[in-house]
Amino acid sequence: MKRLLLVPLLWATAAHATPAQDYRQYCESCHGLNRIGASGPALLPESLGRIKPDEVRKVIEQGRPASQMAAFSAQLSAAQMDGLAEFLQQPPDSPATWSEHDIRNSHSVLADLRQLPTTPQHHADPLNLFVVVESGDHHMDIVDGDTFAVLDRFPTHFAVHGGPKFSPDGRFVYFASRDGWISQYDLHNLKLIAEIRVGLNTRNLAVSKDGRWVLAGNYLPGNLVLLDARDLSLVKTLDTGSRVSAVYTAPPRNSFIVALKDVNEVWELSYADARPSFEPRRIQAQDVLDDFSFSPDYRQLIATSRKAGGGQVIDPGQRPRGHRHPALRHAAPGFRDVLATQRAMGVCHAEHQQGANLGDRPQDLDPDQTDPHPRAGLFHAQPCELALCVERRVFRAGQ
Repeated sequence: MKRLLLVPLLWATAAHATPAQDYRQYCESCHGLNRIGASGPALLPESLGRIKPDEVRKVIEQGRPASQMAAFSAQLSAAQMDGLAEFLQQPPDSPATWSEHDIRNSHSVLADLRQLPTTPQHHADPLNLFVVVESGDHHMDIVDGDTFAVLDRFPTHFAVHGGPKFSPDGRFVYFASRDGWISQYDLHNLKLIAEIRVGLNTRNLAVSKDGRWVLAGNYLPGNLVLLDARDLSLVKTLDTGSRVSAVYTAPPRNSFIVALKDVNEVWELSYADARPSFEPRRIQAQDVLDDFSFSPDYRQLIATSRKAGGGQVIDPGQRPRGHRHPALRHAAPGFRDVLATQRAMGVCHAEHQQGANLGDRPQDLDPDQTDPHPRAGLFHAQPCELALCVERRVFRAGQ
């Protein structure tokens, strides 16, 4: 009789488990206390914002191929998986934080540069290498640009984002993952050198012109993290009071330029001095910014914002100027080129599937013409399908 009573008791316990309890039992060992990530990525709304809820539910049920993410269809009922997927879309009960102490504790030096050769240890041209990010299974490939042979393939952290950035001499490549990990890789020796976790949700990073500094911008927590480019050790953090939209280096200005997502400001941080203070120079913008690119001479920023419904041009030395233009409504980087008679710049409108050539006066935002193309997207999303049509001074994608 006791055995007969035990079975319904266990069933009742499982049936009444809450999504939070399911997370602790099945997810916490990999994804961390308070969902901030551990061996697996952070499972916070800021990290999952680009993933559709149905896709989150599918991953819980089926797992991810070629990864450590297992399928839980055998352990969880359909209702439990529905509840867990919904639970992960909500913020945790206690706010997720990542302090300077956490950053320093995450730092790991994987190879001693002093013991490594300073010249390429492979036969490929060191200035003709492809760095290929495999977003599907979170790997990176180093490919010989002449033979297309894969020199190395290694696992990365979850969702490398923002594009790899290179040291001025071409030896090192730095890359950031969505869940805050910054990695340094030696292209001469084909080795990972160092890693550090700078935040819980990272936008992108930039490398200074002189190769001394790496600056990372975070959504969560909203701040900037400055690293020593030699080994990614922490130098300082800068509270922005806002999520960071984008961080880029402006070599002719010897500075980093930072766009903010919640404050109408652009920051410039100079690294020109031998011992720079990195005190930000705050530049007023007309609206919050999602992304930007530079004019060819780096004197102006061509900035975009989804919320503002248009774009603006910001001259770091003058007041913001430029009227709204629909081609800049969706945040997207652009290309710039010098044509036979004038300088041209193009942007890609990811929502309305058209491009625009802004001509040689980006401050006016007057498009010379727009050109529809068959697929929406960003320039860096499908680079193999992109070509410039110089004669018509516009771009076409997928042709």
